[in-house]
Amino acid sequence: MHIIQQILFILLLATAIVLFAKKVGEIYGNINLGRHEDLSGNSRQRWKNLLMLALGQKKMFRYPLIGIMHFVIYAGFIIINIEVLEIVLDGIFDTHRLFANTLGNFYTFVIDFFELLAIGVLSACIIFLIRRNILKLKRFAKHDLDGWPRTDANLILIIEIILMSLFLTMNIADRALQLQGNVHYPDHGNFILSGFIAPSIKHLSASSLTGIERSCWWLHIAGILAFLNYLPYSKHFHILLAFPNTYYKPLEPIGKMENMQHVEKEVQ
Repeated sequence: MHIIQQILFILLLATAIVLFAKKVGEIYGNINLGRHEDLSGNSRQRWKNLLMLALGQKKMFRYPLIGIMHFVIYAGFIIINIEVLEIVLDGIFDTHRLFANTLGNFYTFVIDFFELLAIGVLSACIIFLIRRNILKLKRFAKHDLDGWPRTDANLILIIEIILMSLFLTMNIADRALQLQGNVHYPDHGNFILSGFIAPSIKHLSASSLTGIERSCWWLHIAGILAFLNYLPYSKHFHILLAFPNTYYKPLEPIGKMENMQHVEKEVQ
């Protein structure tokens, strides 16, 4: 049974990577239709822009509270997906929490951090959904957001809520199985949120908890791979393109013009 699951997982992973690579290749080809321009100079300033604008989300902090929530979602997208590496390797090699024994107590700290971040992402996404659809703030009622832009924004928030919920539920069921002493779920420490909730469901049968944990595991990774392939069709592809965009952004003042040599000569 395990070998079948491994094969299915590898096929799912390979399909998602191939489809994503194909779409990225199309976008890269479209970008290359433009005229070549050398934007490699002043690398120090370019790295500063990348750190401040792409990683630091500097522009969003014009509105401090909104900026913080936006940063939490962004950080969650980037950081929690580090955990995907372990999930992918577990799927390929038929292991469970591959990094746990290697990292020891630090592994518990990492998962604690991921769980706190997941709660933050979950809360921020819910607040943003309420602001967009219930409070209907003036800037979200503009007609240029009608149709796909509004739907796209809501879809991204809903997908993030589902993915974070699956991640947390998976950990809760996992911890409950650890508390039962299940041989396939060795004790890796009391995670900060799942460790708090897990005792209340550890009375469930091992088969029920395993079903919950495995279902959430599969849905979580399948959802991430589906989300990966949805991104290139979404305005939220800027999450990835922000890095090259900020690095290669023009450093000259906005509106500065380059004189044509023959025009400049005629004026002189």
